[in-house]
Amino acid sequence: MPNNTADETFHLRGVPGTATLLSEPLRLQGEEDKFRYTLVAGVPGTSSINYDSVGNDSKKKPFQFTLEDAKGKLNQSQREFYEKNGFLVIPNLVSDELIDESKQRFLDIVNGDVDAGAILKMKDLSLKDRKGLPNERVYNKIQDFVWDDVLSKYVCLPEVLDYVECFTGPNIRAVHSMLINKPPDSGNRTSRHPLHQDLHYFPFRPANRIVAAWTAMEHIDDNNGCLVVQPGTHKGNLEQHDYPEWEKGVNKMYHGVRGAENNPRVHLHMEKGDTVFFHPLVIHGSGANISPNFRKAISCHYASSDCHYIDVRGTSQENIAKEVEGIAARRGVEMDFMQLWQFRSRDVRGNQAML
Repeated sequence: MPNNTADETFHLRGVPGTATLLSEPLRLQGEEDKFRYTLVAGVPGTSSINYDSVGNDSKKKPFQFTLEDAKGKLNQSQREFYEKNGFLVIPNLVSDELIDESKQRFLDIVNGDVDAGAILKMKDLSLKDRKGLPNERVYNKIQDFVWDDVLSKYVCLPEVLDYVECFTGPNIRAVHSMLINKPPDSGNRTSRHPLHQDLHYFPFRPANRIVAAWTAMEHIDDNNGCLVVQPGTHKGNLEQHDYPEWEKGVNKMYHGVRGAENNPRVHLHMEKGDTVFFHPLVIHGSGANISPNFRKAISCHYASSDCHYIDVRGTSQENIAKEVEGIAARRGVEMDFMQLWQFRSRDVRGNQAML
């Protein structure tokens, strides 16, 4: 990892269709890298995006983490950026209308106005036993909504899937869906999410054919707990994950990589509809929400349908497998780790295969 410990910040500024994202120089691999995203005016999700080159190496290395796609969604510089850093921001990709509809659906689910079905509702640790609070204040996440009539519109959104295909290939399965409702912090800093790698939770491989799409549902910055990523960590190994030893506790299944907080990170300041795609080995997390408002984001992990399951027994993933199986059993669902992942996922494009 690089020696520089200063955090970097990406800012999306401007109105939809004309936003510009500028960054200060990044010192990622001991070199000065400058890059700029420019969103050209046009239809949301279809505007061309130009990236300055992230390096000046005249010898082009074969791409490992991105694929050729017939739609030409990613240009050369975008692919180079993802190859080097493991994440890529696409501004203004998801419409305000779908985001607003998804926000209302979240409220309807946590308030019990609609049947949640198999959707898992999760409470903030510091508030789960408090009485008289609005449900939006208590529930910090819902997940597994790939079959929900409303929220599945995001999971199956063509504008998102067109980019996903650049990482997974044409046969795509939605494997994990979440709407994160980061509440104003209660003072215990339980609204934080420890730095982690998503692959820790997934019993399927190869990792390079898995990608997350994470969409801001409103303006997101340091005050309300923006996403932070550690560039280049997708080139490393899956690290040991455990619950962090935080004085006020940590939310259920919020495992983290110990010592990762000492590494350089990038803070992603995003606007409503902006979407970041990132590799499952990229170390990332989010800070506390110190604003008076809720911070919502919707996300889905996708994998190639040609991925295969692995046996996690005896590996660093065994702890999360047992925890997930235990939670399911308490809800009356007797399945093993692999079966649970099959149950919570669905094919969204192309042909069904191993997953």
